Amino acid sequence: MIIIPARLGSTRFPNKILADIHGLPMVIRTAKAVESIDKVLIATDSEDVVEICKSHGFDAVMTSQNHQSGTDRIYEAATIINLSDNDIVINIQADEPFIEESVVKAVYELTKSNADTQTVIMNSCYKIVDSHEADNPNIVKVVTSLSEKALYFSRSKIPYSRDNNLNEYKGHIGIYGFTMESLRTFCSLSHAPIEHIEKLEQLRALYAGYDIGMVEVETNSFGIDTIEDLEKALKEHKIYLI
Repeated sequence: MIIIPARLGSTRFPNKILADIHGLPMVIRTAKAVESIDKVLIATDSEDVVEICKSHGFDAVMTSQNHQSGTDRIYEAATIINLSDNDIVINIQADEPFIEESVVKAVYELTKSNADTQTVIMNSCYKIVDSHEADNPNIVKVVTSLSEKALYFSRSKIPYSRDNNLNEYKGHIGIYGFTMESLRTFCSLSHAPIEHIEKLEQLRALYAGYDIGMVEVETNSFGIDTIEDLEKALKEHKIYLI
């Protein structure tokens, strides 16, 4: 099951999930990009979004307006539809209309392979970025272990290159894979100080002592946070009407 959290409110880009992407709302473009992988459900806080999703043939459920993260929102949605503990749940943000199937499949397969590993609470992915890209705090960096488990995520440039000779960093992509059981566990964890400092919810898992499985992917996609991001993306990506 792919669940897309679709909160209507956005301070930097109001109603961005409904922004037009070549004739379709952004959230619908995102759903269409991944619908061949697994069943898609949109979890929203807006009746208008529910109706828009249904008019385009996608299931949608109303969730609370008070969730602090997309993961909390998808957990409520997964509970509403009564997923079983072993079901795979992939969290894809509604502002990823250009995400490639191969990226989502990589996280899906990693989640399946780690499903019986109790220490792995979630799975995600990263791409290689250069030093200049890594300077951008909106590109979250991750450092991984030999076994491709996340050691830390930061908006800062990590690892710090004291000799200033490092040109490759791991840029985190905000797609998460859970089992329903591990999703429930994650959402039951107390919020962590480092999570609030960095504004990165995945740090909650590391703070609590759990592992996050990671896989390297190749992608040209990026999340749309601002109107400028959207203008840039529309210029850089070719979208064929579906």
